[in-house]
Amino acid sequence: MNASKLSQEEIQQIHQWASEGDQLADIQKKLESEFGHAATYLDTRMLVLDLAVEILSPEQEKKEEPQKQRVATGEVSMTLDELVRPGMMVSGRVTFSDGEPALWGLDQMGRLDLDAETPGYQPSEEDAASFQDQLRAKLEEMREQSMGGM
Repeated sequence: MNASKLSQEEIQQIHQWASEGDQLADIQKKLESEFGHAATYLDTRMLVLDLAVEILSPEQEKKEEPQKQRVATGEVSMTLDELVRPGMMVSGRVTFSDGEPALWGLDQMGRLDLDAETPGYQPSEEDAASFQDQLRAKLEEMREQSMGGM
């Protein structure tokens, strides 16, 4: 099979399939099922080369996935992990007012570890203060619960 035997519509469709992430084997099957063109895998490969169709590798597809949309809520929200992360006394997740999520943990020395999704991210002073206030309240609540059990 060669490109000269294809209609313009068929050529456009091949480009579309490739842009949607179809691999050579997928295009080969679709050529036969949708257009009635029986082609070997090698024929399909040569056709794709002739048409300058770019087949995305699975790694390229992953890279081109859109970033998750972060929603700025104007509030800081935090949760505690049921299973504390290793090396921490207490840990959880926080979402800052601008929508940036982060993991947090408090180690045995009382040091706070904050691991945001965006490298180098620093919350605003207001967000940091709000997070610390919420953390302090949660820790106090946990302390009261443990004292009440004695």
